[in-house]
Amino acid sequence: MTTFSKKIVLVTGAASGIGAATATAFAREGATVLCADINLEAASRLASQLSLEGVNAHAIELNVASESAWNKASEHIRTTYSRLDVLVNNAGISFGKPLLDMTLAEWQRVMQVNCDGVMLGTQAAFRLMFPQNSGVIINIASASGIKPVAGASAYCTSKAGAIMLTKAAALEAAPHKVRVNAIAPSGVTTPMWESMEFFQGMIAEAGSKEAAYKALAVGVPLGRYATPEEIAEAVLYLASPKAGFITGAVLNVDGAYTL
Repeated sequence: MTTFSKKIVLVTGAASGIGAATATAFAREGATVLCADINLEAASRLASQLSLEGVNAHAIELNVASESAWNKASEHIRTTYSRLDVLVNNAGISFGKPLLDMTLAEWQRVMQVNCDGVMLGTQAAFRLMFPQNSGVIINIASASGIKPVAGASAYCTSKAGAIMLTKAAALEAAPHKVRVNAIAPSGVTTPMWESMEFFQGMIAEAGSKEAAYKALAVGVPLGRYATPEEIAEAVLYLASPKAGFITGAVLNVDGAYTL
């Protein structure tokens, strides 16, 4: 029997990057994984690929910044599976702009996805997990929520908020035997970077994608970015019985970037 056999796991932002790696890792460890993403087509592709491996994966459409979308997803989980064992609040957006150049709408959009989305997901999970007196919530925060970055005030603030929400939620959840933790990665080699115009410029200047990532990782003592799979392994650890006495913690998976 694999570690997460018979467990119901919901991963947000599952269509790519850390979310896809995490959903894949849980499914291969025996869980029934709900691959949630605002991009249903991409989430469905992942679920179909995993199903070909003989593991249990299903796609659901979810805009994490929408309370009604969370209510719909929660009801689907309640009626279809009767429980939720693990929630990974992974969905997020990256954004960088000097504070003086930023509009209020841009600031609010980052908060809606990166902070409000974590709150709504945690709230939905509490409603499912508290009655069963068990469950684990893992929030994907960021090293930028610990170590500030000039020109990324909105992103840093949203991730710092997610970290403090994790700690407060852990205190509220403890009497119900629900654990809440966060992971704070530094840079991760995900498609998010590769879609950015400045990164394309770095590739042209450095000569390859690998060289561009190495240039970006100059401030990381280990000298590289993490892979999505390395973050997924950290998620699996925090969700497992091996981490049964860990709650309210922030696990820095950052190559010593925040030291």
